[in-house]
Amino acid sequence: MPESGVSRAQHVHMTDTAPVTSPPRPTATAAARRTGLLVTLVLGGLTALPPLSMDMYLPALPAVTDALHAPASTVQLTLTACLTGMALGQVVVGPMSDRWGRRRPLLLGMIIYVFATAICVFAPTVELLIGFRLLQGLAGAAGIVIARAVVRDMYDGMEMARFFSTLMLISGVAPVIAPVIGGQVLRLTDWRGIFAVLTVVGTLLTLVVWKWLRETLPPEERHTGGIGDALRTMRGLLADRVFTGYMIAGSLAFAALFAYVSASPFVVQEIYGASPQTFSMLFGINSIGLIVVGQINGKILVGRISLDKALGFGLSVIVLAATALLLMTSGVFGDVGLVPVASGLFVLMSAMGLAMPNTNAQALMRTKHAAGSASALLGTSSFLIGAVASPLVGIAGEATAVPMAVVQLVCAVGAMTCFLALCRPWQQVAARP
Repeated sequence: MPESGVSRAQHVHMTDTAPVTSPPRPTATAAARRTGLLVTLVLGGLTALPPLSMDMYLPALPAVTDALHAPASTVQLTLTACLTGMALGQVVVGPMSDRWGRRRPLLLGMIIYVFATAICVFAPTVELLIGFRLLQGLAGAAGIVIARAVVRDMYDGMEMARFFSTLMLISGVAPVIAPVIGGQVLRLTDWRGIFAVLTVVGTLLTLVVWKWLRETLPPEERHTGGIGDALRTMRGLLADRVFTGYMIAGSLAFAALFAYVSASPFVVQEIYGASPQTFSMLFGINSIGLIVVGQINGKILVGRISLDKALGFGLSVIVLAATALLLMTSGVFGDVGLVPVASGLFVLMSAMGLAMPNTNAQALMRTKHAAGSASALLGTSSFLIGAVASPLVGIAGEATAVPMAVVQLVCAVGAMTCFLALCRPWQQVAARP
């Protein structure tokens, strides 16, 4: 890689074969790690905030369509706006956290998130709601990108892969309970009450971060460059073929998941006639599958088989599940009903427990001293591709689930292709001693 791609001061370690072994972390990080469970819970809360922001709102999408007199495709843009904000915000917050540490950018983002969410409570039009959902996403990006960077500050190698799986257990509770909470809130009030609950959650999490999350990036390891250095760091990261392969594969897998997230309220409730509470229950069951497989990955598979083998198997299952969903929703097997389709979605969601933590771990292991920028690229890529997938699932209207299945299959095949063509796991195995 040319020296201009990444400055010496930034020490971005990348090879074309295997991750570089990095020196032990300094005393400040060792002290942070001793907080153990508390840090895990705080980071879990930060990574849980995006699914809370998205999934509590899902049962209310048809109600928002009626209340604001807007078509379903326009209301789905409230999801796209939030995702786009989370994608763009990470590009800004990631390099900021490499320069000024993790705490200050995180607290600023959380405060803005609370403000934007509170405004959503009173949004009189769908256009204004879309605008403040964008701001909500921009600010909420701080929690996503900095949580990953903190994990990279504190852990390395297999330990980092295990922690990501543990984090998935905690953050995975959010999509399990979020639609259930959203459905119950709708029993008591309208869709605006969901944003009121999110405002309270954001405020509490901000206070928890302020009081208990310590700084994990020592001053001597922070970058002092400006925007130019940050862009050069990101260019250097993207020049690493293997890092880019994991990034794109993980992003496409996330897009397949988000195609389900954005389409499922209409597929389950409008096409198959389920109630908001039934939708919430099915969504929760699928999320439990993701959590369980994530824990199998972290507690059993990591250290026994390579991360690439687990990742390859997970991507293969996603491809098969998406293929089955396309066949069922397109009528090849006739009118199959809700149960088979829900079963296919369960398998697809569960396999994400192998794909998501392992793509993150493998990508972040390739860079030690630019964790914020690397985390920003991973998150931005995922959310941008997810934002593109979101409106595509409703392109044929509310009466068919075929676009959802098509988007999922295209994304799944693309993820597998990038993994094999760019990461070339067989070469990495051959290169290791």
